[in-house]
Amino acid sequence: MEEFKILAINPGSTSTKIALFKNEKMIMEANIMHLDEINRSLEEEFIFRKNLIDNFFKEKNILVEEISAISARGGLLKPISGGVYKINKIMLDDLWNERYGKHPCNLGAILAESIGEKYNIPRFIVDPVVVDEMAEVAKLTGLKEIKRKSIFHCLNQRAVAKEYSKLKNKKYENLNLIVAHLGGGISIGFHKKGKIVDVNNALNGDGPFSPERSGGLPVEGILNLIFEKKYSKEKIMKKIKGEGGIYNYLGTKNLKEIIEQIEEIKEYKLIVDGMIYQIVKEIGSLYGVANGDIDGVIFTGGISYSEYIIQELKEKLKFIKNIEIFPGEMEMKALVFNILDVLRNEVEIKEYK
Repeated sequence: MEEFKILAINPGSTSTKIALFKNEKMIMEANIMHLDEINRSLEEEFIFRKNLIDNFFKEKNILVEEISAISARGGLLKPISGGVYKINKIMLDDLWNERYGKHPCNLGAILAESIGEKYNIPRFIVDPVVVDEMAEVAKLTGLKEIKRKSIFHCLNQRAVAKEYSKLKNKKYENLNLIVAHLGGGISIGFHKKGKIVDVNNALNGDGPFSPERSGGLPVEGILNLIFEKKYSKEKIMKKIKGEGGIYNYLGTKNLKEIIEQIEEIKEYKLIVDGMIYQIVKEIGSLYGVANGDIDGVIFTGGISYSEYIIQELKEKLKFIKNIEIFPGEMEMKALVFNILDVLRNEVEIKEYK
């Protein structure tokens, strides 16, 4: 079998994950935390993250010219179907200008381009957060001026769904699954025969609340904050993503510490149980949309490590037979394995237009 070296780059809000794979085997990795997050411009963030990657190369004695391909987390682009996309000028222009929104994941393709162009290495993104395979009926809201958007943890959701399918000796394209990514943000998607036909917008105020996001909110309440309390759009959005959810109620995003004291502090239990309640409610609505024809429910993301939360979810969803837990995430493997399929001519490369 031909040997390929794949570099994976995954920039997040408070970390930069880098890994080097030799075919399916990870040979080097770094998860660099930078919790002293400040409001830097995209260009300043690019310089900061690029230096982290350059230092990774130096520390690990990596010969960049030996890398076969670079795979990066995709950012906020226009809605596109899932798959592997070659990084091109149109994509980079949309990301640099933050045309479809601001998020550190926009840096993935930009960083990959800066390395790949210099060394003439092919560079790609895989299943970005804006993958839109939603059924048209699922986009309706009740106002023709507003459509539901598909912004979620597509990379990890699809990766764990495919892993679950392998465990069951089934094809992902033949199964109906509900996948719940439980992390700083929560996204819950209905995977229908290989397409994610319904999912909540985990970034901009939809679905369950999470450690730092508000989830869906009553419209009248938002209007009151705008017109009575004179909240700016910027302040509202900060409450929706970053200062919402558990943080808004309890003043901390540290779910582990909250769970440790959940039996002693009634307010902690109420708020965490409220998040669990909303997760169950979201899964139940998708279960109904699927007419109960669901082959399995999968929990993934960092919160899935919590025994308390998972046990509560299992108890409330015991009417569903197949529940599997994939704690953490499989994003780095997903970035690499999809590119290996491309290099082996097993998957078609898509173009961002």
